Amino acid sequence: MKYERRYNIFRLQTAMTVPLSRKPPVRRRPKLGRPNPIDIHVGSRVRLQRIILGLSQETLGEKIGLTFQQVQKYERGANRIGASRLWELSKVLHVPVEFFFDEMSPDTAKMMNQIIAGDDDWKAASLVTPTSDPLERREVLELVRSFCRIGDDGVRRRLFELSKTLAGPESDAA
Repeated sequence: MKYERRYNIFRLQTAMTVPLSRKPPVRRRPKLGRPNPIDIHVGSRVRLQRIILGLSQETLGEKIGLTFQQVQKYERGANRIGASRLWELSKVLHVPVEFFFDEMSPDTAKMMNQIIAGDDDWKAASLVTPTSDPLERREVLELVRSFCRIGDDGVRRRLFELSKTLAGPESDAA
């Protein structure tokens, strides 16, 4: 009985202190509905360097105090990377901070200008994904990393010639 009375008093007090209508939270940047083009580019550069160094998402996450899922979200551009985290990533990945913004396509810059201007035309444009560039595919990066680890120049040169032979003649269309 005592407990029930206390509970009812608590409910009444809570009901009186909680406002009935709450204002919606103020968004400082517009919700785009899909990842920001610059976040995708920065994330793809994180992925590129991580694979070149031979780090797993889990290992990279441990080095900067995150879970592999968070690293995965950064690499996809689903989550924005803050300035301090970008600094940490640059130290762990042994690159300058500018590396993450290098080689940004003119399309990405154009889309950002459209977003800033409030133009919805950018939604129709296809965003470049980290796997759309053949030079950023995992097997290509691992092949380059393995090739660079070959210490003997002669073996490296023969392997290079072998790969050219296996690929066949270059066509002008390629």
